[in-house]
Amino acid sequence: MLRVVSWNINGIRSPLQGAVCQESSNSATVTIGRILEQLDADIVCLQETKVTRDVLTEPLAIVEGYNSYFSFSRSRSGYSGVASFCKDSATPVAAEEGLTGLFATQDGKVGCYGNMDEFTQEELHALDSEGRALLTQHKICTREGKERTLTLINVYCPHVDPGKPERLTFKMRFYRLLQIRAEALLAAGSHVIILGDLNTAHCRIDHCDAVNLECFEEDPGRKWMDGLLGNLGCQAGSCVGPFIDSYRYFQPKKEGAFTCWSVVTGARHLNYGSRIDYVLGDRTLVMDTFQSSFLLPEVMGSDHCPVGAILNVSSVPAKQCPPLCTRFLPEFAGTQLKILRFLVPLEQEPVLEKSVLQLSHQSRVQKRQDKCNSRSTRPRPSQSALRRGQRNLTHFFQPSSRHPQTSPDLRLPSLPQVGTLMTPKIEEEAVVKVVEEQARASETKDEKNVLTSFWKSVLGGPSPVPLCGGHREPCVIRTVKKPGPNLGRRFYMCARPRGPPCDPSSRCNFFLWSRRS
Repeated sequence: MLRVVSWNINGIRSPLQGAVCQESSNSATVTIGRILEQLDADIVCLQETKVTRDVLTEPLAIVEGYNSYFSFSRSRSGYSGVASFCKDSATPVAAEEGLTGLFATQDGKVGCYGNMDEFTQEELHALDSEGRALLTQHKICTREGKERTLTLINVYCPHVDPGKPERLTFKMRFYRLLQIRAEALLAAGSHVIILGDLNTAHCRIDHCDAVNLECFEEDPGRKWMDGLLGNLGCQAGSCVGPFIDSYRYFQPKKEGAFTCWSVVTGARHLNYGSRIDYVLGDRTLVMDTFQSSFLLPEVMGSDHCPVGAILNVSSVPAKQCPPLCTRFLPEFAGTQLKILRFLVPLEQEPVLEKSVLQLSHQSRVQKRQDKCNSRSTRPRPSQSALRRGQRNLTHFFQPSSRHPQTSPDLRLPSLPQVGTLMTPKIEEEAVVKVVEEQARASETKDEKNVLTSFWKSVLGGPSPVPLCGGHREPCVIRTVKKPGPNLGRRFYMCARPRGPPCDPSSRCNFFLWSRRS
């Protein structure tokens, strides 16, 4: 059996933060290993890793028993990115970053790019610069003992921001490029699986609020998926698209099968989300080898849940990992010199260098001895000071010769002890002074309290938190972040998580603008 799992992890370091504080120095290795162990898959494809090569650490990149492959965003730091972790028993024969082949290495590339003449070179470079696709090609053996080629395309498709309409064009061009590459691989004789976050809910059953969305079926992303996916009820050869949604192949009418929820609204508590993560396979592969397709909503750590499938095939591992494997990166392969390398003396040194070092050592020893000899012949400070007639400390307390000497009969009056200086009159004055200071402090404090009470009565303090109309519970305050006339304004709304309107335990429609300060 071959088990593949896909998960938009929303930052490969995010699910590890809770455990890092409690683990040892190699906690990242332990935790990512536990995640892979929990997913229990031969191939794990992660999306939205949000790491670039300069911040990728060895504990995250290299896990015992796996070989990993990363695609990084070249346009922004901490953005996008995908990664594939393959067990050593499922080592790919080839691996490639991107869909265009611009970032492919000569050795170990997957190939089969199709006709991309409709794209300019600048457009191809832009589509592949965000680290949204990673290909691994494997050898599999079917139940009949036949060896086949299987190519996995790990993708994180673009999201369309309502405030950036140009991203819709970018998304549709990425979809088009993905389809061209997948169909080219199919035409070359390879089985193909497209898995990852496609950022589009295909059918109404895949969206929690499809009824309230205008022109649901007219969305460009859904139309593209209509052309990519075939109708499950038709015969082979008469379908529109060459791929099958494996989950709907096994669960065609399953409702509430969502993979993504809003964290801000807490929609996961009531399963109010959408299914935008898929495992798509070519028709022959799904119908002949797929045993099941599943969702894992119980796995936390991201705003998405993992999805996966089990194939009734066995993997034939390659003898050596492709060059794209992270263990071959100079910073992890041990070929890059570290600063400690220059601080450790070499065991074998050249004869010339050794002689030079010996001479320099002898010269330093000789200089040190000469310096010690010169110090021994130098007179001690005390002796030389005495010879120069240096005065001791008591000399400065003797009468100076420059001032006239006082008469021996004239004696200075002896000063009384400190305790004898405090007469009753002085004590009384000190007590009165302390009492006056305490009285002034008390008056100042009373005046401050009066002023505080006055201003509180004038200003009234913050308004009490209102209660929502549906549940009579304290509301939460939010801030408008959408550009427009209300940007930055604050408002109150129901504190419960978002859910179906028919569910009384979900958020009610209460809304109230906060008073401007």
